[in-house]
Formats: sequence, structure tokens, C-alpha cells
Amino acid sequence: MRYKNVYLLFAAALILIAGVLYYFSNKSSKENSSEAVFSKAASNPSSGNQQSHEKHKENVEDSSAKADSESPKIEISPEKQQLIGVKTTQASIKPLQKVLRTVGRIEFDEQKVASINTVFEGWIQRLYADYTGKYVKKGEILAEIYSPEFVSSQQEMLSVLKWLKQSRELKSDDINKMLLNDADLIARAAKQRLKIWGITDEQINRIEKSGRAMQTFSVSSPLNGYVVQKMVVQGTRVMPGEKIFDIADLSTVWIVADIYEYDLPLIKVGEPAKIRLSYFPDREYSSFIDYIYPSLSAETRTARVRFTLPNSDGQLKPQMFTNVEIMISLGKRLLIPKDAIIDTGIRKVVYVDKGEGYFVPHEVMTGLRDDENVEILKGLKAGDKVVSSAAFLVDSEAKLKGVVPIHRH
Repeated sequence: MRYKNVYLLFAAALILIAGVLYYFSNKSSKENSSEAVFSKAASNPSSGNQQSHEKHKENVEDSSAKADSESPKIEISPEKQQLIGVKTTQASIKPLQKVLRTVGRIEFDEQKVASINTVFEGWIQRLYADYTGKYVKKGEILAEIYSPEFVSSQQEMLSVLKWLKQSRELKSDDINKMLLNDADLIARAAKQRLKIWGITDEQINRIEKSGRAMQTFSVSSPLNGYVVQKMVVQGTRVMPGEKIFDIADLSTVWIVADIYEYDLPLIKVGEPAKIRLSYFPDREYSSFIDYIYPSLSAETRTARVRFTLPNSDGQLKPQMFTNVEIMISLGKRLLIPKDAIIDTGIRKVVYVDKGEGYFVPHEVMTGLRDDENVEILKGLKAGDKVVSSAAFLVDSEAKLKGVVPIHRH
């Protein structure tokens, strides 16, 4: 019994020693393996990065595939697609051109309008531009005004000139020279006053040679155009600064159109435009924006833009209404047909064709649009095939089957 216990203790000691030896030998082999991997990574660091990148890529692809597999789908057989008229179009990056349509009105070219005013008190003795709308040429006499002040100024000038001429014939002395200088200054002042009133140098020379004052002052047109305002009739008394005529040259006219304030960031000077009138349906005028007015109408929340048109034949008349189309280039953008968008009022949804009769609803964010296409800011990428015809039928089918789009950030 005694020897049996000794044998058992000896066997237990051997088992314990064997276990300790196995533990330390296993630990040493693991450290050697780690050093080998570390040395290999140190000798080729790009290998580790490439492996990490490939692993990340695999994870992204797996997550994308998983997201697609988890996305709600609706299945429509090819026969049913043909029956309801389903058509698909690829989302693609294309030039976007927006057309702004508005109404304009023809107005006078303000740079070719002249207002004629009197500079002294008088009476209309003769009126040649005797009705509104009369066409007059540059330099043509519109009216003749009698003014006592005008006549007296001429008489003053003639008297001074006569006295100056006689004084020069007398014997010259210091006093006479002083008088001559004063008379010369008075004559110059009288001539200058007449020039300010509109008397030309030619007319002044004619007065000097004849020695007789003009009894009436002739008002002439400063440009070719139409009398658009006539404030006097023959015999009317006029006062200094009073307007008697407005003359407008209609060889060119302005088109003034209203643009809503939310469209203002899209337009700039130089944008081309097409202008049409209902009175001339077969004619189209080309122009461009030459000015954007700086103020906004508080009532209509619109700003005015201006175009210029030639009007040599006189068919364009002020206060006519026109139809204006402004073409705006917005660059290249990701576009899909506008019929592909299902607008619920809360969100916008398109159905992406995944092939084999499966369609996945995508919530999208839209941007600018033209007559046919709409810009996609978020929710699609170039090359995605979306339902462009009968999208509302696909959407109805999806709602019947309880398929709703997953919101993607």
C-alpha cells in the first residue's frame, strides 16, 4: 500500500512536468510565427495596405449587395410590363437648358426721347406741330414764340454793337479804351444770353448784319421722331421751364418683361431671347437681355428686364404686348425624364429597373428642370435605368403589395 502511493505521486509529478513543457513549447512557436508575419509586413508594407483596401472593398460590396437584397422590390412580369406600357430610360449627364416664358410690353427707347421746354416768357404765335403723333425731322420748326424779353435782349446787343462801332471811329485815348472794353464785355454777355436761349451763331451773325431783331423765336426738333406729347395750342402763353413738346424716335424700341424673383439667379445680361407678337404670328424677333433693373415690384414680386429691337418699318408700337422666351444654359447635369418622378407631396420617388422583372423604389432629391427633364441631386447615379412611362401604374402596384421606398441618406 505504501509503495502504491509512492507510484501514484510519481505519476502525477510526471504528468505535471509534461504539461509545463507542452505549454512553453506552444508559446514559443506562436511568437516565432508572429515575428515572421511582422517581418514580412515590414519588408512589403504596400501588401498590408492592399489587403486592407481589398478587404474594405469587399465589405462595401457586401454591404451594397446586402442593401440591395434588403431593398423593397416589386416584381412585374414582362408580359404585364408590355400590357401596361412600361418603358425605362437611363439616368445620364446631359446639358440642361431652361426656357423662361413671360410677357413683355413695348416701350419708348428712353435714350431717344427729347423734351422741349421754353427758356423765357412768351406766346405761341405760330404752331406747326399742331397735332399729337405728327412725324417731324431733325431741325424742323415746331413752333414760333413771340417774347418781349427775347426781342429786348437782341435790341440791347444791337445797341451795344452800334455804340462800339462808333467809339472805335473816334480818337483813341485812355478813357475811350476803357469804354470800348466795357462795351465789348456787354456785347459778349448779350450774345451769350442769346446762345443760352438756343440762338445759333449763324442766327446771331444774321442779326448783326441786318441790324434788325428777330420778332419770334423758332423752336426746332432735336431729332427725327413723332410728337408723342403736345402741351400747347396756338396763342398759348408759356412760362420759363414749361414743357411744350415730347418727341420720340421709334427707329428702335424697348421690350420690358417681368421675371419672378426666384428666377432672377438664373438670368444675366447677354442671355438670348425670342420675342413674338400675336399681331404678327409669322414673325419672330431675336434679341438678348441688355439690362436688368435693380428694383423689385412689391406687389407682383417681379423684376424688370429689358431688350432692344430695331423698328425701321414702324410696326412695333409702344404699349403692344409681346411673348418673350429667354433661353438659359445651366450646364451638364444628371437628368431623367420628368414623367419618371412620382411626387407624393411629401417625397419624390422613382422606380429603378433591376432586371428580371424587379423594380426598386428610390427616394430622390430633385433640382432644376426644363420642359422634358428634371435634375437629380441625390438618390440615383448615372446609368441607372428608371421607369419613364407608366410609372404611376408601377407605383400603384407597389402600394397594393405594400412596397415602400427606404429613405437613403
